[in-house]
Amino acid sequence: MGESYKDLVAWQKAMHLVTEIYLATQALPRDERYGLANQLRRDSVSVSSSIAEGQARSSSREFRHFLGHARGALAEIETQLMMAHNLGCLPPKQSHSLMEEAAELGRVLNGLVAST
Repeated sequence: MGESYKDLVAWQKAMHLVTEIYLATQALPRDERYGLANQLRRDSVSVSSSIAEGQARSSSREFRHFLGHARGALAEIETQLMMAHNLGCLPPKQSHSLMEEAAELGRVLNGLVAST
């Protein structure tokens, strides 16, 4: 675990996803700013933060624990994106793109868990 969290592909992808989610939620209807938008933002911040915190811990066991938190927050993001799509809050192309990014991040996280 000698590398920095910034070198991890999972963290880099999580940072890209959080940026995309912040941009997408700016366009959500005003009445969703404190609902779906807030929840999506908090969970996307949680994914990248959990990866960073886990990498900074002293053991592989602790790292895996925080990667589990990241995967849980990612599952919440996927669920919330489906809600936003179903409610017509996000354009289909944008929700599909965000779901694809989330799925790719999930695959990378699963690989990282398997390697620790």
